[in-house]
Amino acid sequence: MAKILIADDHSIIRAGIKRILEQETDLKVIGEVGTAYEVLEFVNKNDFDLLLLDINMPGASGLGLLKDVRKIKPQIKVLVLSIYPEESFAVGAFELGASGYLTKESSPELLVKAIRKIINGGKYLSEDLGERLASRIDLESTKVLHERLSTRETEVLLFIGEGKTSAEIATKLGISVNTVATYRARILEKMNMNSNAALIHYVIKNELLK
Repeated sequence: MAKILIADDHSIIRAGIKRILEQETDLKVIGEVGTAYEVLEFVNKNDFDLLLLDINMPGASGLGLLKDVRKIKPQIKVLVLSIYPEESFAVGAFELGASGYLTKESSPELLVKAIRKIINGGKYLSEDLGERLASRIDLESTKVLHERLSTRETEVLLFIGEGKTSAEIATKLGISVNTVATYRARILEKMNMNSNAALIHYVIKNELLK
């Protein structure tokens, strides 16, 4: 039986969700909380399977609570319930580790369907959101590596490609050596590389130096 925590700051909504889930023999509500603090306290002290999370909770900012929960117990699956439409928060919720996103206008049947799918290891998202996420992934995958960089990161990349030292780059851009190191680390991460030599090779191969 799947154990579920309901987190919403409106007691009437918690009661309504609990009543829906009590009709299902494979789902059990083991707790109800109304603030971000209570969510984190319950997560720290209890083991359960799924968190039904309203992201507009007192004491939390947006998706910050979801991020905190995932840090404490990443094994807990999270289904976000929100008054906001998917385009407002759904993509961000999935990027932070949510397993599903539902608006509060969804039917009881859809809520139960989403919970079961997530409990069984899947993710729940509407067909429309799925198409938007797929398009976003396709667009990102077609970018050449250096197009993922910011303007300043690109400048640093080109200087590295010219063989300039961190000190020289810092002088050219009017920033500290430590800031150059930070930009370099971001560039390596975004481009999935691990050395200046790899960056220099990339710059030369792609003829980025004019």
